[in-house]
This record gives sequence, structure tokens and C-alpha cells, in this order.
Amino acid sequence: MKNKSVKFAIVGCGRIAQRHAEHINNQGILVAVCDNVPERADAMANKYGAKAYYDIADMLQNEKYIDVVSICSPNSLHASHSIQALKAGFHVLCEKPMAITVQDCGNMIKTAESANKRLFAIKQNRFNPPVAAVKQAIDEGKLGKIYSVQLSCFWNRNDDYYANSWKGTQDMDGGTLYTQFSHFIDLLYWMIGDVKNVNAFMSNYAHKETIDFEDTGVVAVEFYNGAIGTINYTVNSYQKNMEGSLTIFAEKGTIKIGGQYLNELEYQNIEGFKIENLPEGNKANNYGSYQGSMSNHDKVYENLIDVLTNNASISTNAFEGLKTVEIIDKIYSSAKTINQ
Repeated sequence: MKNKSVKFAIVGCGRIAQRHAEHINNQGILVAVCDNVPERADAMANKYGAKAYYDIADMLQNEKYIDVVSICSPNSLHASHSIQALKAGFHVLCEKPMAITVQDCGNMIKTAESANKRLFAIKQNRFNPPVAAVKQAIDEGKLGKIYSVQLSCFWNRNDDYYANSWKGTQDMDGGTLYTQFSHFIDLLYWMIGDVKNVNAFMSNYAHKETIDFEDTGVVAVEFYNGAIGTINYTVNSYQKNMEGSLTIFAEKGTIKIGGQYLNELEYQNIEGFKIENLPEGNKANNYGSYQGSMSNHDKVYENLIDVLTNNASISTNAFEGLKTVEIIDKIYSSAKTINQ
């Protein structure tokens, strides 16, 4: 349902911004778009009847009636673009990761508080039907005490994905956990709890000519609540994405969310309880030569509009966005690099 009272702008008109524009157009009004590549800004503006800008300061100064600025720029620019928009008096919806340093996340939150504006973080995998159902089961105590967890992220990102792009650069991208798998790290925090200690090994096996950091990692995790876990991730799955899964071993049951994108309930054996009749989830974000996480941005925008117009509860707050970055920072800070 289109809400004509909520007006949006988009900063960054690349791949993920196309998804944002589509859902904004369905649920609100896209007033302005901004990209430092004029052709990209013009194309999106023409498609949705918005005004094109090529400089964020120019857009923020001239567009006085925007409610929300959606930040879809490269990872390293999320903090500066969000802070500019918040200081200009707008609410902000920031793509993942919220930033690539803990300090930047903290500055974003402080700015939002000072400006008395909302800072929304995108964690769309929380809306996957099996993820939501397992989270509810955990919250209701159906699994009892959680003992351990295994997170697997086995995707493919070939050289074409990184070609002529900010992706794969240390300064702009930040690392594989930030760009490919931050949603998965968020689910560990959301479902299991905060992370106390990590120990990681990483290497770049197949992308030495194209990226500045690891393409594979193995992480052992200790949570504050006493649970332990492992994270195994790679972008070297041969030719295509293989799996994104989360397996939980607990006092009263075992359960596995699987599929390529945490979109299937693959296994459950829980004392006196069974998850049934799950709705079919959305498809994965399809970018032609590769696929990303589940396409739940429609639900993100539904929640955002509900928060702003009906004082609803926010699905993912900025503090949770910070915690994801904090956990990734712990992993990278602890990592031992295996040289090939």
C-alpha cells in the first residue's frame, strides 16, 4: 500500500539501490536520488520521476520535504553520508553494514540522538519465515538452554563481481564478512547473544589478483551466555552459491535453517514442539551474474513506514547494527592469516 505521506531520497544508485527504489515506489514516494556518476542518477530519476543530484550536500540543502534518506553508497561512505543526512534533519535508513568501524557506528548513533532522528539498520534476513519462527521458538523457551551453534556461509563471488568496483578494496569494502555475510553475523547476535571471545583463521585462496582481503575464514566463537559456536565462510563455492545455514544444538532440541540463503527449515527435532505451516519466503536478490541475500526489503520499508506513521516497534535498531560491526571487528582483530 503506497503511503503518500512518507517521502524518500536515495544516496548511491548502484545494484542494491534498484531494490530500494522499487520498494519505495511501491510504498512511499521517491523524491530525489543522488550518485556521483551522473548517468546512474539520471537513469533512476527518470525511471521513478525523481530529481537527480550528483552531490549529496547539494541534495540535502535543496530537498527540504524529504522524510527519509536511504543510504546505498559503498560501505566506507555509509557513516559520512548517514551523518550528513541526520544533521540535515532527515531520518536515515542505512544499508548493511552500518559502517566498517565501530567508532563510525558510534558517531552515527550519537548524531541521530543529537538530531532527534531515527537511524534504521537493514537486517532483512530476520524476516525470512524459518528465521522468524526459530527466533520466536528461542524467545518462548522451546529449545531451552542453547549449547552450541554452527553457521555456514558458502557462496560464490567470481572475478567479474569485483571487476571495476569498490568491492574487494580494503578501504571501501572492509572485508568479506562486511559485504557478503554481515546479515549472518547479525542473526548470531539476534538469536544466540553477544560474543565474548573469538579465534579466527583466514586466507585468500582464489582472489589474490582481485581483492585485498580474505575469501575464506574459519571462526570459533564463545558467547557471553556460555554457548559456543563456529562460523565457516567462503566465496569460493565452485561456480555458484551453495549454502547459508544455521544449526542450533540446545537443551530441548536441534534445529537447522538452511537452503542457499537461510530460507528453508531443513531439520527440527524439538521436545513437544514442531514448527509447521511456514509461509513461502521472498526470492533472493538477483543481480544477474550472482545472487545475494533474501529480498526482504519490502518488509524493511513496511516496518520503517509503520514506525514513522504509527509509532510501531522498530525491527532493527542502530545499536544492533553497531553490534554486528563490533563482532566482525572482533573476528578480524583476532584473525591469523594463512599465507599461500
